[in-house]
Amino acid sequence: QVQLVESGGGSVQTGGSLRLSCLVSGNSYSRYCMAWFRHIPEKERSGVAAVYIYPGGVVNFYADSVKGRFTISHDAAKNTVYLQMDSLKPEDSAKYYCGAMPGTCKKWEVGEAAYKSWGKGTQDTVSS
Repeated sequence: QVQLVESGGGSVQTGGSLRLSCLVSGNSYSRYCMAWFRHIPEKERSGVAAVYIYPGGVVNFYADSVKGRFTISHDAAKNTVYLQMDSLKPEDSAKYYCGAMPGTCKKWEVGEAAYKSWGKGTQDTVSS
């Protein structure tokens, strides 16, 4: 079973940057989708970014709220998916989770039930 461990959370001021990491172990999928979600208390968990990883390369996807500010990437040698977050805003404060599911990233933002594995999350706080 795929296991995921997030790291890199912390506290920054508005306009600052953070890079989250998601270490992947136990993966046997040759084609899979890795995604970052975030959860704000009293709100539903929402998709932030995703990357479809396949033998020929990767394809990235972003929620409208983070396009141009966040970048998702995959380092195959390190079995790690990153989320580079720039120009952070207070509304980006949340607990961030990474998830993994076999196959493409079809409906990655809303198909939360399709994810087979989740990490425990890492907290990010952006102060104004």
